[in-house]
Amino acid sequence: MQWETPLTEAVLIKRYKRFLADVRLGAETLTVHVPNTGSMTGCWAPEWQCAVSRSKNPTRKMPYTLELTHNGETWIGVNTANANKLARQWIDRGLIPELLGYAKITPEKKVGDSRIDFYMESHLSLPPAYVEVKSVTLKLNGVAQFPDAVSERAQKHVRELIALKKQGFRAVLLYIVQRQDVHSVQPARAIDPTYASLLEEAQLAGVEVLAYQGDLDLSGIRFGRSLPVTLG
Repeated sequence: MQWETPLTEAVLIKRYKRFLADVRLGAETLTVHVPNTGSMTGCWAPEWQCAVSRSKNPTRKMPYTLELTHNGETWIGVNTANANKLARQWIDRGLIPELLGYAKITPEKKVGDSRIDFYMESHLSLPPAYVEVKSVTLKLNGVAQFPDAVSERAQKHVRELIALKKQGFRAVLLYIVQRQDVHSVQPARAIDPTYASLLEEAQLAGVEVLAYQGDLDLSGIRFGRSLPVTLG
């Protein structure tokens, strides 16, 4: 995935009110949009290097968006909306072998009173599949972990995947890891023990749990590699 517009490097001053950050761009201080609802633990600190994109929409109130931060070791993709874009691209290009063979992909498929990111149908003998995508940016104890804050929404999605699996569908939880200084993924049990327990229940029920890592830099985010998922 290439950036829609070239990124501009800046220095992060602070993040506040969840969706706002101040960055220093040359001699100027700008307020930029932060497209991330999580805590962003370990993903920023004052004076970290960062990168922002500028919207092509001239009427947008806040033209800049925070896309990346750098901890001195790796770029971290803090725009969580990019996870779904990456997942779709990698599936379409056949880069995720577990999800090969699906010709029709419907985004945002309604399930109960919520939506699952992708519903996939195959012309082969594969069962229909529901795929829920999660963006992973948290690193704790040297391991990528999810979620970075208690998430009732994420808990709900795991319960829905368990129910779908029991109905005969393939149910897949796909973690997209947006940092390169980790080598495995596990639930953040210390942060959200309910989610961790649900993930264990899901795996026992046959829900497939996958993790793929992106290679990030100022030119874009490329397909990296599969990462093992452990229960921690």
